[in-house]
Amino acid sequence: MSDVVVIGAGQAAASLVARLRSKGHEGKITLIGEEPVPPYQRPPLSKDYLLGKMELERLFLRPEAFYAENGIDLRTSDTAVSIDRADKTVIAGGEAISYDHCVLCTGSVPRRLPGAIGGELEGVHVVRTLRDVDRMAPDCTEGKRVLVVGGGYIGLEAAAVCTKLGLSVTLVEAADRILQRVAAPETSAWFRALHKARGVDLREGVGLRRLIGDTRVTGAELADGTVLEVDFVIVGVGITPATELAEACGLETDNGIAVNAQGQTSDPSIWAAGDCASFPQNEQRMRLESVGNAIDMGELVADNIMGAGRDYVAKPWFWSDQYDVKLQIAGLNAGYDRIVVRDGGDGPCSHWYYAGGTLLAVDAMNDSRAYMVGKRLIEAGKSPDPAAVGDPAGDLKALLKA
Repeated sequence: MSDVVVIGAGQAAASLVARLRSKGHEGKITLIGEEPVPPYQRPPLSKDYLLGKMELERLFLRPEAFYAENGIDLRTSDTAVSIDRADKTVIAGGEAISYDHCVLCTGSVPRRLPGAIGGELEGVHVVRTLRDVDRMAPDCTEGKRVLVVGGGYIGLEAAAVCTKLGLSVTLVEAADRILQRVAAPETSAWFRALHKARGVDLREGVGLRRLIGDTRVTGAELADGTVLEVDFVIVGVGITPATELAEACGLETDNGIAVNAQGQTSDPSIWAAGDCASFPQNEQRMRLESVGNAIDMGELVADNIMGAGRDYVAKPWFWSDQYDVKLQIAGLNAGYDRIVVRDGGDGPCSHWYYAGGTLLAVDAMNDSRAYMVGKRLIEAGKSPDPAAVGDPAGDLKALLKA
């Protein structure tokens, strides 16, 4: 019987502790979370929750009673301040909590604008936690002017929600195009057209020089000299893995907390899962920021604490909701050299990423069939003929049998 202490109370942690109990783990489980609520879903925060379509309790991954009923000591509003690897204890809430296995599910933190350019002014928001969104909600009222900084998925989702709420939205992206880091030009163009059709003032290749205001933001000066009047700002310029606790106790880090194929850190008694963890895959080190990865890694680590000895094989999938469009992504597009567009002209559309003759990834816009077929093909290591993929009259499911 072993005692497990889990630090961080997000999706990976919730999946891990539930898996441990479902697999028959009988030792003590302690789950330490900084927020005052049990583990909850983050994707709906800036969408249905902000729009008032989802109540707080519906965000919870499990009912609050689940943890007590399953003998999980859930410690909310608590912070793990240090790990003593020699004594195998975690210091939290002024108490030393002993562990046989410690799991770091510390997640990630949003990048913020520097204070030197106004990043600390009131009315400048990031979107990551329940508290972030609750702080932002009073600003999101019809007729207000919002500047969204960053044209990745976080920024585009924020722009979509604000537009639906009746705000005047300007989005700036310093790179040449939105989604430049994560998607092909074809996908960027598709979403550019979507946002412009909804009235978003979308400016690419234009960075932010500074925010204007004494204590609260009132305006923004862009890199091209343009000055905008704004009522508030949403910053969506990416996230960084939360590695401070791991670094402080001497664990190896490499674009996150470095783990081996089974989820163990450089200390075999300490594991990591989710956004904070980088793992070996295909002869390189990878870190994925997604709900799917958090669930899969959390469950893998639970299984391996129970002695499974299983290596992690990532099956990347992602999604983004913008207006009435659901983008579903299967695979990873790194190294692609060709895009095959499948567009029947009736709304659904998909972009298929190839490297030579190998299918790498699929972006599916309101096209769940393309997503599911593409995901199954990628996971099976199959690469259909690009000409067959691009034929909108062809049967997608037939590609699975080829």
